[in-house]
Amino acid sequence: MAAAGAGGPSVGTEEDGGADGHRTVYLFDRREKESELGDRALQVAERTDFAAFRASVCQTLGISPEEKFVITTTSRKEITCDNFDETVKDGVTLYLLQSVNQLLLTATKERIDFLPHYDTLVKSGMYEYYASEGQNPLPFALAELIDNSLSATSRNVGVRRIQIKLLFDETQGKPAVAVIDNGRGMTSKQLNNWAVYRLSKFTRQGDFESDHSGYVRPVPVPRSLNSDISYFGVGGKQAVFFVGQSARMISKPAESQDVHELVLSKEDFEKKEKNKEAIYSGYIRNRKPSDSVHITNDDERFLHNLILEEKEKDSFTAVVITGVQPEHIQYLKNYFHLWTRQLAHIYHYYIHGPKGNEIRTSKELGPFNNIDIEISMFEKGKAPKIVNLREIQDDMQTLYINTASDSFEFKAHVEGDGVVEGIIRFHPFLYDRETYPDDPCFPSKLKEEEDDDDCFILEKAARGKRPIFECFWNGRLIPYTSVEDFDWCTPPKKRGLAPIECYNRISGALFTNDKFQVSTNKLTFMDLELKLKDKNTLFTRILNGQEQRMKIDREFALWLKDCHEKYDKQIKFTLFKGIITRPDLPSKKQGPWATYSAIEWDGKIYKAGQLEPQALYDEVKTVPIAKLDRTVAEKTVRKYVEDEMARLPDRLSVTWPEGDELLPNEIRPAGTPIGALRIEILNKKGEAMQKLPGTSHGGSKKLLVELKVILHCPPHCLKVKPDSEILVIENGTAFPFQVEVLDESDNITAQPKLIVHCKFLGAPNLPVYIVDCSSSGTSILTGSAIHVQNIKKDQTLKARIEIPSCKDVLPVEKTIKLLPSSHVARLQIFSVEGQKAIQIKHQDEVNWIAGDVMRNLIFQMYDEGEREINITSALAEKIKVNWTPEINKEHLLQGLLPDVQVPTSVKDMRYCQVSFQDDHVSLESAFTVRPLPDEAKHLKCELKGGKTVQMGQELQGEVVLIVTDQYGNQIPAFSPGCLSALSIAGVGLDSSNLKTTLQENTQSISVRGIRFIPGPPGNKDLCFTWREFSDFIRVQLISGPPAKLLLVDWPELKESIPVINGRELQNPLTVQLCDQWDNPAPVPHVKISLTKANNLKLMPSNQQHKTDEKGRANLGVFIVVAPRGEHIMQVKAVYNKSTIEGPIIKLMILPDPEKPIRLNVKYDKDACFLAGGLFTDFMVSVISEDDSIIKNINPARISMKLWKLASSMNRPPANAETFSCNKIKDNDKEDGCFYFRDKVIPNKVGTYCIQFGFMMDKANILSSEQVIIDVLPNQPVKLVPEIQPATPAVSNVRSVASRTLVRDLHLSITDEYGNHTGINLVGTVVATIKGFNEEDTDTPLFIGKVRTLEFPFVNGSAEIMSLVLAENSPGRDSTEYFIVFEPRLPSLSRTLEPYILPFMFYNDVKKQQQMAALTKEKDQLSKSIVMYRSLFEASKQLLDEIKCQVEEAKLKEAQLRNELKVHNIDIPVTQQIPHIEALLKRKMSEQEELKKKPRRSCTLPNYTKGSGDVLGKIAHLAQIEDDRAAMVISWHLASDMDCVVTLTTDAARRIYDETQGRQQVLPLDSIYKKTLPDWKRPLPHFRNGKLYFKPIGDPVFARDLLTFPDNIEHCETVFGMLLGDTIILDNLDAANHYRKEVVKITHCPTLLTRDGDRIRSNGKFGGLQNKAPPMDKLRGMVFGAPVPKQCLILGEQIDLLQQYRSAVCKLGSVNEDLNGQLEYLHTPDMKKKKQELDEQEKSLKLIEQKLGMTPTRKCNDSLRHSTKVEMTDCPIPPKRMRRESTRQNR
Repeated sequence: MAAAGAGGPSVGTEEDGGADGHRTVYLFDRREKESELGDRALQVAERTDFAAFRASVCQTLGISPEEKFVITTTSRKEITCDNFDETVKDGVTLYLLQSVNQLLLTATKERIDFLPHYDTLVKSGMYEYYASEGQNPLPFALAELIDNSLSATSRNVGVRRIQIKLLFDETQGKPAVAVIDNGRGMTSKQLNNWAVYRLSKFTRQGDFESDHSGYVRPVPVPRSLNSDISYFGVGGKQAVFFVGQSARMISKPAESQDVHELVLSKEDFEKKEKNKEAIYSGYIRNRKPSDSVHITNDDERFLHNLILEEKEKDSFTAVVITGVQPEHIQYLKNYFHLWTRQLAHIYHYYIHGPKGNEIRTSKELGPFNNIDIEISMFEKGKAPKIVNLREIQDDMQTLYINTASDSFEFKAHVEGDGVVEGIIRFHPFLYDRETYPDDPCFPSKLKEEEDDDDCFILEKAARGKRPIFECFWNGRLIPYTSVEDFDWCTPPKKRGLAPIECYNRISGALFTNDKFQVSTNKLTFMDLELKLKDKNTLFTRILNGQEQRMKIDREFALWLKDCHEKYDKQIKFTLFKGIITRPDLPSKKQGPWATYSAIEWDGKIYKAGQLEPQALYDEVKTVPIAKLDRTVAEKTVRKYVEDEMARLPDRLSVTWPEGDELLPNEIRPAGTPIGALRIEILNKKGEAMQKLPGTSHGGSKKLLVELKVILHCPPHCLKVKPDSEILVIENGTAFPFQVEVLDESDNITAQPKLIVHCKFLGAPNLPVYIVDCSSSGTSILTGSAIHVQNIKKDQTLKARIEIPSCKDVLPVEKTIKLLPSSHVARLQIFSVEGQKAIQIKHQDEVNWIAGDVMRNLIFQMYDEGEREINITSALAEKIKVNWTPEINKEHLLQGLLPDVQVPTSVKDMRYCQVSFQDDHVSLESAFTVRPLPDEAKHLKCELKGGKTVQMGQELQGEVVLIVTDQYGNQIPAFSPGCLSALSIAGVGLDSSNLKTTLQENTQSISVRGIRFIPGPPGNKDLCFTWREFSDFIRVQLISGPPAKLLLVDWPELKESIPVINGRELQNPLTVQLCDQWDNPAPVPHVKISLTKANNLKLMPSNQQHKTDEKGRANLGVFIVVAPRGEHIMQVKAVYNKSTIEGPIIKLMILPDPEKPIRLNVKYDKDACFLAGGLFTDFMVSVISEDDSIIKNINPARISMKLWKLASSMNRPPANAETFSCNKIKDNDKEDGCFYFRDKVIPNKVGTYCIQFGFMMDKANILSSEQVIIDVLPNQPVKLVPEIQPATPAVSNVRSVASRTLVRDLHLSITDEYGNHTGINLVGTVVATIKGFNEEDTDTPLFIGKVRTLEFPFVNGSAEIMSLVLAENSPGRDSTEYFIVFEPRLPSLSRTLEPYILPFMFYNDVKKQQQMAALTKEKDQLSKSIVMYRSLFEASKQLLDEIKCQVEEAKLKEAQLRNELKVHNIDIPVTQQIPHIEALLKRKMSEQEELKKKPRRSCTLPNYTKGSGDVLGKIAHLAQIEDDRAAMVISWHLASDMDCVVTLTTDAARRIYDETQGRQQVLPLDSIYKKTLPDWKRPLPHFRNGKLYFKPIGDPVFARDLLTFPDNIEHCETVFGMLLGDTIILDNLDAANHYRKEVVKITHCPTLLTRDGDRIRSNGKFGGLQNKAPPMDKLRGMVFGAPVPKQCLILGEQIDLLQQYRSAVCKLGSVNEDLNGQLEYLHTPDMKKKKQELDEQEKSLKLIEQKLGMTPTRKCNDSLRHSTKVEMTDCPIPPKRMRRESTRQNR
């Protein structure tokens, strides 16, 4: 259907899900009852307003625009112009109603989505409610549902009613559990939120509408009874799927007209998964209250009654769980008392208030005890079991409270806001037992103790092994967590104020607030005990409701001592007699005294006179209780008493001393004398006695004998009372007879076996009364009740009373008139119709219209005489019905029964029973209600088979149509000619192949051949109409088989996609399988491959992918590496062994201007490199892929390495010398170049290698090509021997050997570094002998008596084969002379240093030989001393350098420490590195969190920088922190945001050409910069530095709000030109005020406001063109927000900390080096070397003295210098040289 206007909605049935910038809205027209049942899907364009939307709705539904109606959400929130954008989101369901409060005439379905895998829900209960602690967790699962109800009812003003109904009556459907509350209910959105797993109350913000939105923590209340216990968004769902397989949520919020209903079931989840449907989507049914039309499943027949009860409720929530596990059903039935007791324990304080269930005190209904939790269980044929948790008196908390005699209250304050209220109760020892209550779930005597037969337990502790404290969280018990004790209430190690057993007589409870974490199933605390036992936890005592700071351990010990003294009792006094005064005691103690007849002690009862009976002693003895010997055996006491009793009179002995003995039963005539009698009193021992035993009685207490003569006669007759011959009694009662046995004189007589019988005659099964009159002769003769069956009128019985043992006694007969009983004997039920009452007989079947209510049911009760019984209150209490738990007693007194709701399903027969039970009879009358179908109301369509149809194919399966009543009961309404009245309609329906068939046996119509014209896939509604009835079904039209492969979210394929080499593609490569009509084909597991040329490399490497459930395959974001130029690749799919080719993708590979590929090195290649000189300048630059120089590189990343080239090594060795680049000079014009100046050339000749490096990252270094150089000798300096000869010792004797000075001496010229040079020099070397004193003329002569000899110098050297003194040469004995070898080179202008060789001259041959040996020894010592001194000098220099490094490191550390203190960061003196690491980790984590926080960003794609001359798009060059300023400035520059800024016009032209002129560009070299604003210029309201007027609205230059991440100077040029002097202020009023004042003195620039207004520089404002749209309308073309300032501060701190860590490590390292060096200098080896040096110097001095030589001479210095030069043969710095030499000498 066409849209209602430009940008307006369009209608359709497919679910686009907001594609192409549209929103899909689902409309239900519920204005009239006849409105269509289904919904309409409407496509709403992105920029649609409410007016266009309403017009489109009218057009779609055929409504006149003038007609009045409202559009609301399912929560009845009216859609208006103001809330349209924020309310009408994609996928929302809306109503069309006559008014907001209109009742829903028919139900609706609202689409919802909720997320995780369904196992997370259906198995969550199994995983979370594991059986633990030896208890069945089912009560705790029910507790989760009660938690939700407590939260829902927390705002109730009156009673908060929560009902748990166990519906186990098979006649009403399969077993179910329902939890119902009268809380505030849920809207459809809140119900949707409930279904989302782990959507806790704290995360239900923003788009989530919730009863916890904007969560505010409750104010503190006693015991934290704030009902804030529905917390995590998981408990309710875990609980329902632990109990059963399906949950139906039914809820109605207050002041709402609608009931919302949602069903979650495991079966539905599995079905959706199997059909590959969206598992976590579904429908919420919105309906009117008490509407149960949708309940058609026989297994849920009970729902009709539950739904019917909705009428009277303003708000409620019902959770109905079906598919209840069989083991749960058995547990709930068999252990009803146990688990209800557990629930009463969990919610004890919510039910009874903060003080708990104190039975001794009465409580009124208040805010803390207004909760009624009622549990009822319904079973077939049984009266309902109903219990209110308030009525349970044996839950553990009730037992704890009511067995305690005193309590100790305290409070614990934990770090943070954690508060724990605590109470300890004392259970005293009373008499013979502990009063501490036993817990059936935790018996005090454990099983292992019971099984230990060998263990004898002396005493059972009261509490046993149970912990002291139970733990409550927000007033609710957390069952699996308990706290054993605290330090201050644990038994002391030493004896305390109270006995140790008193510590086992205490119980306790802890009440925490919500600052303590509990598990999501609320079974355990996570951290309670750890926090409570923390050393910082503060305990205070509560007295009279006030906290008192005192020593808690002392207070507890004193309280426990007081409890022990007051309440522990060992002896129980019983049988109170009265109050007496005891005069036998001192006056102060005489009274009052309470007297008792007995005591109970250790289970034994002691009574007065028990141990010493009064028969023994005729006096009262008082025995102190403490002196009772409780250890004596009862047998011993009994023997003692028997022995004493044996001394008392026992029997009389009668003898006849004179004869005339009277025999027993002898008959003698009256008046006959009886012989003399002798009577003796005998004790049990047979001893005669005359007085009582014992001395205290005295002799006056004699025993007397009395003789009585009694007249005794045999029974003669019976006397029976009452005297009347006819006795009247009621059936079912017993009659008592008073019988007397009389002798002939009518005296009562008795004799043995005098048994009186009464037999009743006249009816079967009558009782016989028997009584024994043997002892008294009289008694009451009675027995069981006389009951005659089916007596309707009076009946006569005979009673025959006789003595069977006395045949002479005549029986007595009485006539019994038995009246019918007046008790209830019969119960009848009647149905009153008009004036006629129809009896419903027992077990009758009553037919009634389904869904109707059976009213006017009455009952009557009759006695045995068919007399009607008036119903009294007492009788009414005993009448029960099984169809409702609530009966109106007033109605019962009038004989009225409750109305019976007839089931809505004809398959659901209702069994109704009325029962009466009293002490006499148990009656019942029952009938069954069979529902009959109502009149035809609906046409019902059912889809048999799958509901999906593939495009171009027919629907598999059929649609079956039946006619039903309003409750869905089928009605036979079809006839053979009815098919013509059937019509089928639907958008896109292809009717050509439709086939309809009448199924007469099932009275249904079958429709086949449904298919649709190819088009967009989605849900398709089919409307079936038959006569006046219609119904909708929805099928899903899915795409056809895959035929195409399309790219998703990919740029236009006509042009090449520019990508920089080595970079990622801008978008992930995602492909979609489509059918031939371009509809997505959701076919999974189709292989997708990518074909390309070999020179195009993609990373990750090209791998095969497979499509997902939606037919999509995400190949990911590729990194492209390829040669410059255009490349192609193509995506292909293989389906059913055929290839589906996708589109060809063209890539234009551009070089990366920021990727370094090589280093460019420039230097004077013609320069000579002389040893020890300076290198020529090296200029190094880093070259990118596009051959441009990369700028803005840190100079520290550029280095130069130098090493001597070896034949086997062309890579820099580890000891290669490294140089850093020099600072840039002012005349260095070329940007991006690095200079290495004045670097020292090695002082040894040879071939060297130079290589420059750029550190790209920590692991990779880009190296330049190696520069090979030859280091040449420097200028000639001196003449030196190739091998240093020994000091000669000669004489002038004849022997030539004794006169030879040198042999084979080769002399050459070197530079100052010892490098041989002068190869091209030619000349002579003159040898001259000189003395120490220049004036000495008596010097030795060479052979030939000459003083001077010349030798040729050719090719840089002179060879002297031998040099010999003349025989008898002059010279002083034992004198040192010198041979001076002086080079004379005519071609060399400078004078070279000669070589001087000292020698010793002797006149004596023998002495010369001795001195020669000394001279040799002296030379060896000199060399050794030189080596030692070199070692010690190098060590000293190294030590000095290390000390300098230590000082520098200390200075650096102190400097950085002070900088850290400026940032308020203090570093401890000890454990510095761990502390720094922890600080760095924390601050890096904080910085990362700040960076991850969402902030405004520009979503406009930036232009790919092909070279360094491209800066990017204007939208990406700047950032603005303030949101409002960013919005208005971005809008102000909207036309420029997409412009690409370049440095040069050439670069701009290149971009222009590449984009065919579509991309606007701005070259900076074309800007006239003299007109650009001065960024330091003050605002125009300042004149000459003074304020001209006081502005309002915080004016600021717009350019000053910009920050530039890069290229600051260029960006200032760009934005200076674009913004000029534009000023931004708060609002339009402030801007107008500012302009009005500024124009008085100068020109006013453009003004912007943070509210989005603009006043142009010409003063114009107003209109849409001068009003910025909202931020979301800018479509991402907005300046991004900079990194938060705190993030930058953290970056500075992190940098400082890293520098400080390096400084600390450096300081530690150099200190370690210093200590190591100091330790090395003081090692025994170094001490030994020092000692050896001293000894050698002493030896040398002695030898020189013997030789007559001067200790310090130039020749020795030359020797030492020459030796030092020979030690260094590699180009290493002096510092390293010294270290290396020291290391070698070690």
